[in-house]
Amino acid sequence: MATLILVRHGRSTANTAGLLAGWTPGVTLDEHGAEQAAALPGRLAGVPLAAAVTSPLERCAETLAPLLAARPGLALHTDERIGECHYGDWSGRKLSELSAEPLMRIVQQHPSAAAFPGGESMRAMQTRAVDAVRDWNARIEEEHGADAVFLMCSHGDIIKSLVADALGMHLDLFQRIHVDPCSVTAIRYTPTRPFLLRLGDTGDFASFAPRETVPEDKEAEDGGNAVVGGGAGAV
Repeated sequence: MATLILVRHGRSTANTAGLLAGWTPGVTLDEHGAEQAAALPGRLAGVPLAAAVTSPLERCAETLAPLLAARPGLALHTDERIGECHYGDWSGRKLSELSAEPLMRIVQQHPSAAAFPGGESMRAMQTRAVDAVRDWNARIEEEHGADAVFLMCSHGDIIKSLVADALGMHLDLFQRIHVDPCSVTAIRYTPTRPFLLRLGDTGDFASFAPRETVPEDKEAEDGGNAVVGGGAGAV
């Protein structure tokens, strides 16, 4: 079956503001995110892509714009099923404030039981994303052959949930996975099992270095929790 390249969108204005964006309109790439997107065509230069599929949200479209400009023949499709989690009443709120909500403990430790007020459950988020990948795997293989490679541009929690599925991990363990903005994750699907080929690859190891200051969206992670929505990355 096909090989899937998952690209998380570049760093956004919500990432740097420490906000949980969700489907809030008007969230775009910041200056660094635009630079990350501009570098993506070079990073993927040696990869033949049969198609690209994107979340309908603006920050994903902006991330793929340089790649599409460099490959004018690359077909682009939009699929709402790989759109960000519907965080409901949490959307647009500061992560530092949300860390005090009782639900955050469930999101961190038992996400399969977590449902966002006015939004969706994390189980529903994973199910729709996995269904999208299965459907696109079959379509790409039928149209381009079993060795085809295609790309999806999506969001941190979506990509983490897809990696958990590929590894056969329960959703309750998916907060152990981290993917930075504009990172590349690759999964090769076969008839019997998927193989994780890359995870959160940016080619940048700056995030391993000690930090002099801790941005708001890193506070939870540094305390042992994952950043809901994915975080702002190393810079």
